[in-house]
Amino acid sequence: MRKVLVTAGAAGIGKEIAAAFLSAGDSVYTCDINQAALDAARTASPDLLTGVCDVSNRASVETMVAEAADKLGGIDVLVNNAGVGGPTKPVKDLDFAEWEAVINVDLNGTFNVTKNAIPHLIQSGNGVIINMSSAAGRFGYPNRSPYATAKWGIIGFTKTLSMELGEHNIRVNAIAPGAVDGERIQRVFQGRAEATGQPLEEIKAIAMANQSIKHLVDPADIAALAVFLASDAAKSISGQVLPIDGDFQRN
Repeated sequence: MRKVLVTAGAAGIGKEIAAAFLSAGDSVYTCDINQAALDAARTASPDLLTGVCDVSNRASVETMVAEAADKLGGIDVLVNNAGVGGPTKPVKDLDFAEWEAVINVDLNGTFNVTKNAIPHLIQSGNGVIINMSSAAGRFGYPNRSPYATAKWGIIGFTKTLSMELGEHNIRVNAIAPGAVDGERIQRVFQGRAEATGQPLEEIKAIAMANQSIKHLVDPADIAALAVFLASDAAKSISGQVLPIDGDFQRN
């Protein structure tokens, strides 16, 4: 039974990941900034351990990781899932506060949690870190500069960590989802429509145009990939970015 910490696991992709590890028989602790969402997640999965945390706040992260390690009895697997999409606007119209808000959660938050979890992962002797990047971490994304920058940074962080932590038998990989089905992508589509003046249905068609498999990604498939990467079947996989995006190709 693995001891798994999932950030932002009360809703969306994180909720699916936490549920998948629970279904695999693992012990799971998840944090989220939303107490009500955590309460609902715990009601749905009584075995789930939870705690409130703002990953952009270092003191909050220190408390959360220590609590997670205590309740789980250690940490074998860390899934850095917490992130925000941020604004949809060109750089020339972007306020620094809007830029900083995304970087603080998506990139600094991943650093904060990872740094505090590393001693526990070393102690595990067979640790795994899974970082959530994005197709936006593989291509440029007009009008989404803070998000794309953070997700590119996650990939560099992942590859560097894999080199630093390999001697401790810790594997580090990144998952790069494309357009994932759910409320968040619908908000992104709406933002793009408003930023460009194009009809919403046209925006959705454009989003699928560069995919070989023309449907939104099922969050459950991302969760299954995370469970695989944490398993012994992936014991020789580290420092990799695994797209799960219907073969998305940016023109």
